[in-house]
Amino acid sequence: MTPGARVQAAIECLDQVVAGQPAERVLTRWARFSRYAGSKDRAAVRDLVFDALRQLRSAAWAGGAGGGDLPDLSGRAIMLGLLRNQGADTDALFSGQGHAPRPVSEPSPDAAPPRAVALDCPDWMLPHFDAALSDTTTEILSHMRHRAPIGLRTNMRLGGREALLAHLQDQGFDAKPHPLSAAAIVVHGAPRGLDRLDAFTRGWFEFQDPGAQAIVDNLPLSPSDRVLDLCAGGGGKALALAAAEAAGVFAHDASPDRMSDLAQRAARAQVVITPLAQPEDHAPFDAVVADVPCSGSGAWRRTPEAKWRLTPARLAELQGIQAAILDRAVALTRPGGWIGYMTCSLFDGENRDQVDAACARHPSLDLVAQMRLTPLDACDGFYGATFRKS
Repeated sequence: MTPGARVQAAIECLDQVVAGQPAERVLTRWARFSRYAGSKDRAAVRDLVFDALRQLRSAAWAGGAGGGDLPDLSGRAIMLGLLRNQGADTDALFSGQGHAPRPVSEPSPDAAPPRAVALDCPDWMLPHFDAALSDTTTEILSHMRHRAPIGLRTNMRLGGREALLAHLQDQGFDAKPHPLSAAAIVVHGAPRGLDRLDAFTRGWFEFQDPGAQAIVDNLPLSPSDRVLDLCAGGGGKALALAAAEAAGVFAHDASPDRMSDLAQRAARAQVVITPLAQPEDHAPFDAVVADVPCSGSGAWRRTPEAKWRLTPARLAELQGIQAAILDRAVALTRPGGWIGYMTCSLFDGENRDQVDAACARHPSLDLVAQMRLTPLDACDGFYGATFRKS
């Protein structure tokens, strides 16, 4: 494919995303039916689409379409503006020749974009960021307009970080240690093929952001603890807890299908994790970890589409779910045990406000630690709080 043809393919994919279809599904379908596209073409189109989603509003503004949100935009305007902002030769890319998009007729805007548009943030959401992040909002949201590095967690049961770093570097990856955790590695650039390495299939590492690793590292885990991962999802936290050699690690999720790969991942990591359909039947636990469903606002560099799908009503719904999960975690924990509450959100309403409300509802809870990380810490945004139950 020519560069112009790649741009046109990205435009067509973006039109479907704007219309409400999930980006991953759109790109998978496009790749399946575009047999002429090689692996480099597929990677290039994917990168264009996700770069555009990270910078949706500022790109649309530069493309002459104003600063609207998803339903009001076109793939052409978004892609044109993205390439303009990158300093690309849009006349060459939009040549109308072959499979390239038609020539550019849209003028560049004269005015500077409003603050929320420049920061690629929905208008209603910006006050939430300002309330939580104060004078760092602009810097943090600017970071979130760009691709994040890939985070890896070294399986310290099977080998050290330095050996894994050397292996990754020998394979041509730009891999470096991360200071937030002794097991954390970041891989920069646009790495592909990490999950095909022998090191991965042998369980030497898992994909996990350094911030998530730091939150787990700060839990008061004891070797004698029976720990329940109450919102296990794919099992990343459960695997990290098992690698830390807790006495027993149990996993539950309200949607069990999310844990479908957990047995395979645990076997690869050479750890034991016991799935539970009804954790109340096995309570009380020494510790309960609740990595609750949330807005994901701290991880939108990786899932930029979610930023544009979130609504105030959905955020309020998530906060109700979080409170209910915290109440359940309290009931599942023995007196003297501890609870780890976690989100990948930057919003106070999902973090500090939830913690304060939980303490007000449950006099038996004592808040013993809090931790917040942002992209300024060279990781995704995370929040963690630890309670001790009397």
